[in-house]
Amino acid sequence: MSEHNIQRLGHHGDGIAPGPVFAPLTLPGEVVTGTLDGQRLTDVKVVTPSPDRVAAPCRHFRSCGGCSLQHAADDFVARWKVEIVAEALRAHGIEAEMAGIHVSPPRSRRRATLSARRTKKGALAGFHGRASGVIVEIPDCHLLHPDLMRALPVAEALATTAGSRKGELSVQVTLSESGLDVAVSGGKELESSLEITLAQEAEWLDLARLAWDGEVIAMRRPPFQQFGAARVVPPPGAFLQATQDGEAALLAAVREITDGAKRIADLFAGCGTFALPLAEGAEVHAVEGDRAMTQALDRGWREAQGLKKVTTEARDLFRNPMLSDEFRKIDAVVIDPPRAGAEAQIAELAAAKVPVIAHVSCNPVTFARDAARLIAAGYRMGPVRVVDQFRWSAHVELVAGFRLTSS
Repeated sequence: MSEHNIQRLGHHGDGIAPGPVFAPLTLPGEVVTGTLDGQRLTDVKVVTPSPDRVAAPCRHFRSCGGCSLQHAADDFVARWKVEIVAEALRAHGIEAEMAGIHVSPPRSRRRATLSARRTKKGALAGFHGRASGVIVEIPDCHLLHPDLMRALPVAEALATTAGSRKGELSVQVTLSESGLDVAVSGGKELESSLEITLAQEAEWLDLARLAWDGEVIAMRRPPFQQFGAARVVPPPGAFLQATQDGEAALLAAVREITDGAKRIADLFAGCGTFALPLAEGAEVHAVEGDRAMTQALDRGWREAQGLKKVTTEARDLFRNPMLSDEFRKIDAVVIDPPRAGAEAQIAELAAAKVPVIAHVSCNPVTFARDAARLIAAGYRMGPVRVVDQFRWSAHVELVAGFRLTSS
């Protein structure tokens, strides 16, 4: 056993001591002991606890890998996440105004990916254990919305029916207006008899929709999602913000940044999280790489009442970004790229000199890179708002506005 002084948290939530040595479930200022395995400390025991250490609210925390920071006080986690963003920006020479953090409440996650496996006695469903492939049952989870907890027996039933003893199912579950929307991968190969069985299972389990490896098996009720005045049926497994609360916080910030714009381009638009609410006051051109998602967005717009014109375009913005001259009639841009950021698209935006940009990001590092490019092109960055809808995890989301200050 060796003793170590934890100096800081890494971006994955592990404590880091000089070496570096990585110690899970520890906090800055703590003295810990453990067995060194390479750079990782195992069998960790806290000798001197941090004043920011708290009792984890969930009894599954020690074994489940779904959360990594329940042992830390909420105000500590909030400060840490804001500092992650500020530090990423400082690495590019940017001193940002940090507008605080919005944290989604416990038991508010409306989507999750469960793991499920057949066992000798039936089936097992939950999240993977901490740093392991073992599935941990989570009947008292503090993360998932209470209505989403019903997905646990659903995942077990599907694993019993169509899972393999040698592998596990990946069961993506999403709350919709009409019930559970379930998309499964990793199970038995779909053939006619299994398809019939799964359709019957969807009926018995009272699912809104069941998809298997991307193919819809049963849609008993359209799994609507509400985006402003529009109701959208996303394709199976489509991206959706993790909590309604977090989505509302991001949307409020985007509305504030783009207020007054008459023509908006929404890049990486998904199924219309921002595009459709913004269409209440502006014409919107929504661009997304997945054609099924743009089709869902378009149907939602056509069936809604009172919205201004929304056009859609299926386009890979990584390989084929919108060019600077395509933004000539655009007053504001909303961009919400995946974790890799949008380097090529940001370069075109910088050249286009769009007056206002609302940049939403799930990766402070790539956001900081994009922000530096825009600032160099003559934009002023407004306050940075951090949104924590992945509570008790190391995941960070944020939104900031950029306004053109020079030609």
